[in-house]
Amino acid sequence: MTELPAEVRALLEAPNYAHLATILSGGAPHTVPVWAGIEDGKIAFLTSPDSRKARNLADDPRVAISITDRNQPYAMALVRGRVTARLDGEPAWDIIDRISRKYTGKPYPLRADRVVFLIESEHARAQAFG
Repeated sequence: MTELPAEVRALLEAPNYAHLATILSGGAPHTVPVWAGIEDGKIAFLTSPDSRKARNLADDPRVAISITDRNQPYAMALVRGRVTARLDGEPAWDIIDRISRKYTGKPYPLRADRVVFLIESEHARAQAFG
């Protein structure tokens, strides 16, 4: 696992949207915006256990993520890695509520049908233009 550089961590710790790319069964990329955070040095995101991204990750744990600073669109980060854990139940809800509070100021409103995936970084960098 590669430690996340401070500039990447800062983008993930702020309420910036991340774009998560997974791999479809035929090998094509699939990308969606997600809420993301950091848990024990790993990138965390939440989803439905039956979502396309969850199904893709069951077949292939490799991911890529891009994050853009909502206040400075020319500041961004790229991360490549792999999912190393899927959490559900109370441990997942603790993380889900932390991530939700970051984006909305409140706990996550739905109390069912969500899991958390944890990603270990293999390559991460940030850069800014302008």
